Amino acid sequence: MKPVHPYPTLFGDIELDVLSIAVDGTFPLPYAHVSKTERAVALHQSGREDWEFCTLRLQATLPEAEISTGEWTDVVCLAVLTEKATNARTTTRLRRTPDGVWNGDIDLHRSRYLDRAVLGLTVVATVDGVAGRVIGTTAQDWYLDLKGATPVRQRQIEIVEVDFREGPEEWLRPYRDAPWIVETAGAVPTVYLNKASADGLVDMLSGSGGGPAERMLRDLTSGQIAQDAWTAMFHTAISDLDVDEDGTPVMPTGWREAVLRMMLPDVLPGRQLTDALYDIEERRDKGFGWSELQTAIQYAAGRRSRIAKKLTNAVRAVDAADRSGAR
Repeated sequence: MKPVHPYPTLFGDIELDVLSIAVDGTFPLPYAHVSKTERAVALHQSGREDWEFCTLRLQATLPEAEISTGEWTDVVCLAVLTEKATNARTTTRLRRTPDGVWNGDIDLHRSRYLDRAVLGLTVVATVDGVAGRVIGTTAQDWYLDLKGATPVRQRQIEIVEVDFREGPEEWLRPYRDAPWIVETAGAVPTVYLNKASADGLVDMLSGSGGGPAERMLRDLTSGQIAQDAWTAMFHTAISDLDVDEDGTPVMPTGWREAVLRMMLPDVLPGRQLTDALYDIEERRDKGFGWSELQTAIQYAAGRRSRIAKKLTNAVRAVDAADRSGAR
């Protein structure tokens, strides 16, 4: 969703390109770690294990005809590096060359960023006598992955098998009796499977064979895990929506955007995405209709995980087994 502003903004495209990356000021990041089509950078296995910072050389193009003739002055183009997990933010001002191209560098310090940073452009100017108004942003940002070795834009849900009781993840120990936990605070949703909760659970879920009873149990369990994951991801996606100057919720980026686009048509059917986000934000702020919304979220998560079909197949399998045994 593109925010609506009560003043003139740029109509043309704003493009950002990462020309090169230097690790600790000297070592060039291998070309294979940068994908211009994916608009992603993989900083893991960058050539030095304990690197401290990387410098990105940037080039941006703005709609110059609009910049020159629009109803604004004091135009500034800022490269903005952010990460929600750490609330980190770094900005740098790009310089305009005589040919209309904007260039500059921005540093990503490893001590300030944890997992996956987002790099975009914000163009600000003085409009109607008010300085610092946003008149344009990049339609598609770059992702800088500190833990990824391959530059991909969308990352899948990660499955981690760990002992909740005695494993290395101490924060999981209060949940030692849970068979699984869904964690959505990072850049990639993660399902932690508890190897100590039930004998054979992890082996059963990772297997592919077995008898009818084992296959039925595997389908039902994986379906329940998927439903829990979809529910948790949806709640995380709507928990910290940004809003524009009019208070209108703005669609998040990354996996949160993908989850909302897939689930909102089932949660609030017949609504445009913009209206659905506004409805959810209003319900949460004012308190009305929030409990009723949970039923719709549960239904949408069930559809995504196909839990009804798996349950139906299980019931039919049990009924067939009973009939066969009775004979």
